[in-house]
Amino acid sequence: MAKRGGSEVFRITGARQGLADDVRGRQRRYVISMTVRTLSVIAAAVLWNVERHVAIVALALGILLPYVAVVIANAGRETAPSLPSTFVPAPVRPALGAGENSAGGDAERPYGRN
Repeated sequence: MAKRGGSEVFRITGARQGLADDVRGRQRRYVISMTVRTLSVIAAAVLWNVERHVAIVALALGILLPYVAVVIANAGRETAPSLPSTFVPAPVRPALGAGENSAGGDAERPYGRN
């Protein structure tokens, strides 16, 4: 996986979600929460004289959802600890020792003499 010219290799599987996608997802969750809140307040108003217990639960949901929606929407970007590290170190090549050569030690015996 190593590049010929560089020493750093990155895995794309460990990359985080893009910032625009993250913001879009948080906005979508906020809009869904506010829609549920609006529907619960309307249900509380409609059911107040019909089924008061259900209306009280719907009203409580309508009161608590804005706080929960804001906390969820403002939650920071999430990290994925289960994914592998995004940095893979380059393999280390073994270095030749002093006086060693790929020709089998001919560096000590000039001209191939015994």
